[in-house]
Amino acid sequence: MSRIENACGIDLGWAPKRVKGRKAAEYEQFESQLRLEASRMTEFYEFFYCLENSIRGLVSGILFEAEGSDWWNSARVDDKRIREQVAPRRKKEVDSGITPRSDQLIDYTTFGELSQIITDNWELFEPVFNSKSAVSNVSNQLNLLRGPIAHCNPTDELEQDRLNLAVRSWFRLMS
Repeated sequence: MSRIENACGIDLGWAPKRVKGRKAAEYEQFESQLRLEASRMTEFYEFFYCLENSIRGLVSGILFEAEGSDWWNSARVDDKRIREQVAPRRKKEVDSGITPRSDQLIDYTTFGELSQIITDNWELFEPVFNSKSAVSNVSNQLNLLRGPIAHCNPTDELEQDRLNLAVRSWFRLMS
């Protein structure tokens, strides 16, 4: 029966339910095919979670070294393209009554905005990356691939291959 379940992606209900330790109490009410697809996509969400947050850490660290602890309010972060876009995102969370995701405004930046900060401050990031235009190109590709994953849509095998190549390209850009 296990082989049939695995081959068909179904739950025949014969085995005792395993406790998964999930905080979402009603998860089991979703169709098994949807849960299988979600499980397959978690790998790619985790991948982007790590990538985006590692880039945020890199940007924060380099700008902290250059400008000190108030680097976010320095001329290094474009007011119109970055700060004016980020501030309303944080305010929306605060005003809605949910716990804000962070006290650090960089945590409200998009993938594209992170790339913009890097290219705007190329003289600081040039020792880290080997090409400004490649950073922009690979970032754009990653941002396109990120969309379906971040918005809970499945990706096919070709797009997963593209993602793997784009991430390999990102790390290859790093000197």
